[in-house]
Amino acid sequence: MSTKKSQKVLVTGGGGFLGGAVVRRLIKRGDVVRSFSRGFYPELAALGVEQIQGDITDKNAVEQAAEGMDLVFHIAAKPGVWGDYADYFKPNVIGTQNVIAACVKHNVSRLVYTSSPSVIFNGTDMEGVNESTPYPDRFHAPYPETKAIAEKCVAAAASERLKTIILRPHLIWGPGDNHLVPRIVARAKKLVRIGSGKNLVDTIYIDNAADAHVLAADKLNKNPELSGKIYFISQGDPLPLWEMVDGILKAAGLGPVKRSMPHKTAWFIGALLEMIYKGFKIKKEPPMTRFVANELATAHWFDISAGKTDLGYVPKISTAEGLCRLKEWLNKESNFV
Repeated sequence: MSTKKSQKVLVTGGGGFLGGAVVRRLIKRGDVVRSFSRGFYPELAALGVEQIQGDITDKNAVEQAAEGMDLVFHIAAKPGVWGDYADYFKPNVIGTQNVIAACVKHNVSRLVYTSSPSVIFNGTDMEGVNESTPYPDRFHAPYPETKAIAEKCVAAAASERLKTIILRPHLIWGPGDNHLVPRIVARAKKLVRIGSGKNLVDTIYIDNAADAHVLAADKLNKNPELSGKIYFISQGDPLPLWEMVDGILKAAGLGPVKRSMPHKTAWFIGALLEMIYKGFKIKKEPPMTRFVANELATAHWFDISAGKTDLGYVPKISTAEGLCRLKEWLNKESNFV
C-alpha cells in the first residue's frame, strides 16, 4: 500500500485522448481528479472524476476549475492543419493565458503544459535535434504558431509561486486515438507516399505519453530547478514515416500505401489548394497543404536524452507492442472508421 498523499489535480481536456490517459494514471494512484472540458464524459464519471464543463477561453470558468487544485495539466487545445488563425489563437493562446492566470490566482503550485514539436518545424529535415533548437522565422499553419506563443507564455510564467514544465510529445497514437489513427485509416485508399519514403519520424505511444506527463509533475515537485524547462518526449525509436503509416494500416486490416508523389509536386498542389480554399472561403480542410507536404516528406525525430535524465522518462511500451495493442483495440471497434 502506498502512503503517498493524494493530490488534487485539474486536467484540462480530460475527456480527450491524452487527457483521458493522464486522468486514468492519476486516479489509479489515488489522486483526486477534476476535468475541465466542453463536454460531459460518462467514462470519466464512472471513474469518479469531477467534471466542470466550459470553454477554455472563458476566464471565469477556468478560474472556477482551478480553485483548490495542487497541480494542473493543461492539455486542452485546438489541433489541426487548416483553419482561421483566430480559431486557433483563442483556445491555444488565450486559453493558456487563462490557465496560467487561474493557477496564479488560486496558488496552484505546478503547471504541466502539453505543447508540440511542430513549434520548431521549419519545413526541413529535423534529425536528432534537441530543446535548444529555435523557433522558425515563419510558420506555415496556425496550430504550430499559436502553440509556440502559448509555450512561451508558460515558460515566462515560471516563478517562485508557480512551477511550470513544458512537454512536446510527437504524434501520439494508440488505442482510443480519435485523431491520428482515424485520419490515416479513413484516408487509406487516398493516401499517397510523399517524397523518398526514407525520412525517419519518431512518434509516441499513448501510455508512454501519459507516463511522461505524470513523471514531469512529480519531478517538478521534487526539483523546482526544472521549472520553465521544455522536453521532447517520444518512443526514442525513429522509423521511416511510411513504414509507421503502413503499420497502422496493417493494424486496421488494410494494405500498405502504394502510390507515391515527389515532395515538390505535393508542395505546389498544397499551395494551389490553399489559395483556392482561401479564395472561395471553403472551411473544409484541403486534401493537401504546404505544411502537410513538408511534414510528410521530411525527417523529424528528436533527442529525448534531457527527458530521460531530468524526468526519468523511459518509453515502456515499444512501437511493436503498441501496434499489437492497437490492432486488438481496432478489432473490437466494429464501428471504427
